[in-house]
Amino acid sequence: MSHESVFVFTGKSVERILQEGGTSSWRLDRNHARQCVYVVCTQNSQAEGEWADGKEEHGFAFLIGKVKDVVPSPFMEGRYLIRFHEYARVNVPDAWKGDRNPVKYEPIEKLGIDLSTLKWEPMPEPTTPPAPPVLSDADTSPLTMMEAKKGLALTFGVSPEAIEIIIRG
Repeated sequence: MSHESVFVFTGKSVERILQEGGTSSWRLDRNHARQCVYVVCTQNSQAEGEWADGKEEHGFAFLIGKVKDVVPSPFMEGRYLIRFHEYARVNVPDAWKGDRNPVKYEPIEKLGIDLSTLKWEPMPEPTTPPAPPVLSDADTSPLTMMEAKKGLALTFGVSPEAIEIIIRG
């Protein structure tokens, strides 16, 4: 059985990924990513920035997570955080073949590892939660009920007809 998975090319370390509650901040198809069972983190040792603290060899797969959810990134607007409920450390050379896009969807079996032999660990609670966004009236505008339902439907991956809104006032 083939398991389509999200592969990401990240400059972050295992420690930072665990602190943040998953791998972020990705521009991806949220609904597609949510259907994947696994996310495979591969190392981009050439990434630059204070967040690029990865220590693994370039192109190596170093972490596999069992996808729990894909949520808007608290770190970067318009991007997503892939949360997992369990993870396993791996060391697979040449897992990233130089693709231009840092997100791709492929069967996890391409790594050539036996998933049943991995030591799965529960994902810890994030220890570096981002500061909540500060919203002002200037940041928001009135919405119609249909606009609100459409936005919520995208957030939760359901149809707008499945959204019920109750206003108490």
